Amino acid sequence: MYRISRYGVTDFGPEPFVTNIQRAAIHNTNFRTALWTGKYLQLTLMSIPVGGEIGLEAHSDLDQFLRLEMGRGLVKMGASSDKLNYQANVSSGYVVFIPAGTYHNLINVGSTPIKLYSIYAPPQHPRGTVHQTKQIADQAEEH
Repeated sequence: MYRISRYGVTDFGPEPFVTNIQRAAIHNTNFRTALWTGKYLQLTLMSIPVGGEIGLEAHSDLDQFLRLEMGRGLVKMGASSDKLNYQANVSSGYVVFIPAGTYHNLINVGSTPIKLYSIYAPPQHPRGTVHQTKQIADQAEEH
């Protein structure tokens, strides 16, 4: 149902699409891969390496949903970057809801990569986005 290439999974939006999301998330090796991008919603796959993190960020105009398929992490959220007063340990099967404007980070505290998928409403990244590493993702967001 999905194609994996050397560079990641092809973005199938905005066409109708069905896939085994658990399998797609677990097989993704890129830091971020846009799997489906529509007009009002986007699904990305992420792989956070051991000791890595998504990075502290806030999206003022969108809500975000995370679902962990593999790994263990620490979620930190709050109203400002210096007041991350909401913290939770998460692992396979957990979901995280991030309201618009909330600062958040997910840190890998386990011994395996975190494999997850993220839903943004509305979309956050350009259709077809593939960031092999966090460093590449950070550079793309600076431009």
